Amino acid sequence: MKLPIYQVDAFTDQVLRGNPAAVCPLQEWLPDALMLSIARENNLSETAFLVGGEGEYEIRWFTPAYEVPLCGHATLASAMVVREFLEPGCDRVSFESASGPLGVSHESGWYELDFPADPGVEITATPELVKSLGCKPMEARLASYYFAVFESAQQLLELQPDFVCMAGLDRIGVIVTAPGDDVDFVSRFFAPQAGIDEDPVTGSAHCTLIPYWSDRLGKKRLEARQISARGGFLKCTMRGDRVGIAGQAVVYMQGEIRVPDNEPESICDQVVTTGV
Repeated sequence: MKLPIYQVDAFTDQVLRGNPAAVCPLQEWLPDALMLSIARENNLSETAFLVGGEGEYEIRWFTPAYEVPLCGHATLASAMVVREFLEPGCDRVSFESASGPLGVSHESGWYELDFPADPGVEITATPELVKSLGCKPMEARLASYYFAVFESAQQLLELQPDFVCMAGLDRIGVIVTAPGDDVDFVSRFFAPQAGIDEDPVTGSAHCTLIPYWSDRLGKKRLEARQISARGGFLKCTMRGDRVGIAGQAVVYMQGEIRVPDNEPESICDQVVTTGV
């Protein structure tokens, strides 16, 4: 069986920057174990699978280890694939997902995700969180991910997490953030449980970042950078219980993959959906 595949660098206007995602449009859903195996073969932080048409699609996302309930950069990448290849010129795509309906609109080269806000609650940083980060943050919160606030971007750059310890936390991801120098805020994101020590640019993390920084700075519109090695730039908007997360994207690769019609049972792994 041959399937189309695209690799898109999201939250950037340059190839080899931002966060790469694979996108596989399908006529119908494949077995879960086969989609997980494809994601493992791609070995990217996420592979998105789409079923649908006429601007309305179902979407699912797989890391090399898990199916996840929400992913920003692979949704942005999927909207670009729809607009550039599947339905040329389509400026509004609706996705039905495990996290409910998600919209993506396109204007002047920017794709804006309409995602649910996930503000979380303030907590005392646990000893395990502090150990995994290697230092104590000035503030900690708990949402779908752990959320740790530091005083400066330089502190974020100097972090050297203990990923073995972090993989034992009861959330699959840890957001770290600080005020930015040329933007409103910066962040990094770690998810060793999902097979990703550090994610280059994480749209879903901004569901928590945007409410926090909007409240702290008293602003509805913000600019952000994720300061990973590849880096990414995002335009953010607070809209009540929803957030707008806008970025650019570029196609790195397109082609086809060849997979068995029915994957042999010996290489089918049980698919685990995370509880994020």
